[in-house]
Amino acid sequence: MAREQRRLAAIVSADVAGYSRLMGRDESGTLATLKSVRRDVVDPPIAAHGGRIVKTTGDGLLLEFPSVVDAVRCMVEVQTAMAAHGGDIVFRIGVNLGDIIIDDDDIFGDGVNIAARLQEIAAPGGICVSSRVHDDVRDRLEALFEDGGAQSLKNIARPVQVWRWSPGAPAPIAIPALALPDKPSIAVLPFQNMSGDPEQDYFADGMVEDIITALSRFRSLFVIARNSSFTYKGRAVDIKQVGRELGVRYVLEGSVRRAGGKVRITGQLIESATGAHLWADRFDGSLEDVFELQDRVTSSVVGAIAPRLDRAEIERARRKPVESLDAYDCFLRGMGKVYELGPDTWDEAYRLFCRAIELDPNFAPPYALIARYHSVRKNTGRAVDKAAEEAEVRRLATRVAAVGHDDAFSLCWAGHALLFVCGDLDRGGAMIDQALTLNPNLADCWRARGSVSMYRGNHETAVTELTQALRLSPVAPDSYHVEQTMAAALLFLGRYEEAQEWCTRVFTHLPSSLLGMQMSAVSYALSGNAERARQVMTTLLQMWPRMSIANQRGVHPLRRPEDSARWIEGLRLAGLPE
Repeated sequence: MAREQRRLAAIVSADVAGYSRLMGRDESGTLATLKSVRRDVVDPPIAAHGGRIVKTTGDGLLLEFPSVVDAVRCMVEVQTAMAAHGGDIVFRIGVNLGDIIIDDDDIFGDGVNIAARLQEIAAPGGICVSSRVHDDVRDRLEALFEDGGAQSLKNIARPVQVWRWSPGAPAPIAIPALALPDKPSIAVLPFQNMSGDPEQDYFADGMVEDIITALSRFRSLFVIARNSSFTYKGRAVDIKQVGRELGVRYVLEGSVRRAGGKVRITGQLIESATGAHLWADRFDGSLEDVFELQDRVTSSVVGAIAPRLDRAEIERARRKPVESLDAYDCFLRGMGKVYELGPDTWDEAYRLFCRAIELDPNFAPPYALIARYHSVRKNTGRAVDKAAEEAEVRRLATRVAAVGHDDAFSLCWAGHALLFVCGDLDRGGAMIDQALTLNPNLADCWRARGSVSMYRGNHETAVTELTQALRLSPVAPDSYHVEQTMAAALLFLGRYEEAQEWCTRVFTHLPSSLLGMQMSAVSYALSGNAERARQVMTTLLQMWPRMSIANQRGVHPLRRPEDSARWIEGLRLAGLPE
């Protein structure tokens, strides 16, 4: 009797373009050539990337991969090799990610049907993927896909947003496995919201952030930052791949169910290299006990990873961050808006943080995030009254120092705002240093510390600190912040070619980055490439026509006069008007 099961998988459908024409011209020669191509060019990478050939249909292949990244990387390698191989055999390939029905050795379902339809609209030698696939691979591979728009596919009820790759696009660069730290390392993946209400995502996300923060307080652990962990949200993940990409030995995943006044948290700890489950548990309690539940999860995970850790450290990590659950709920909702990165989401977050303070004036994180809001206003050119905003940031930082002196998260962002909005390297740097003392695993804090060192002129130190920020958060979508500061430190060290390489990384994540474009123009200018510098500056001035040498003086709190002089000289050489 056939055994039927369902699961999520990456599905690849491929066929030979113009197969009937080729067979009509030379049937035996076409079959022999196809057999040779399969043996020498196609099958080896499929096996190397963990793919399974489900079935062949004369000129076609149906494949299944456990990882969508491996599926796309494999198909790009195949098409690139086929282009180099030449000849009449040219494949069209479609890739989809979806639910499949497994019946003995065959697979069925809409996931398979969409892959087949994508293959039909792919160009000869090209690849066509669904938007779901593209969302999963765009930050994992450097293969370039062009937006193919929404396409109506045969026998598929709704239009499918598609993306296309052609042989002329760059081949993907394999992301090497990061070396494991010399102490236990862990990534906490986003917990699944099991409440049946998408509006409750913020609660599950906030739960994970608190667990990450609690684990980060242990100096004996290396903990991946939230921004990198959350790039896996909503995706089917391969734990072994997560371990390789983030460079961790352990991965924690789980779920949160919130119903009425009850909360259930489930978690399981997995060794990434083997996929072995080391620990799993379920925690039930009332909403009023949510912080105690988090403490129990954290304590259990730490005990599973490093049983020799002093239990007193676990007890010190237990900390209920706010007396008012309503205030905490507002804060979590505000953080959800911060991570949406929309044009108006910071304004919405600001209102929620203000409400949290109204509900609990002694809760430090909202003060710090409002200070960060003023940094965003300055960075986006929305600050109207500079003196008033600086005074407000100083007031907020003072409040954080009073009620959040033991909260690394709050100290970090208050110090960063003092640094960026007020140019106060001394007080801002001291708060950031205090935060790192409390939590040496906070990636954003290492980024802020690198900025302090760069502004003070300690550029080699800045490079080291920024490298640590990237190691703690290797795949965060906002890593351009660290990359911009890295480019600046290298620029002031006179390492212009390296600075330009970091600018290129910035543009990969944020093509319109103002600071990235400035760094690029200056590094080109100071390295003697005047033509390229002026090209970048021309683009920059088209976007910000009012920019001038006059209004760029003093924007960055550079302590060393030679750094300020080098910055202004580079802008002038690149063509920025006086």
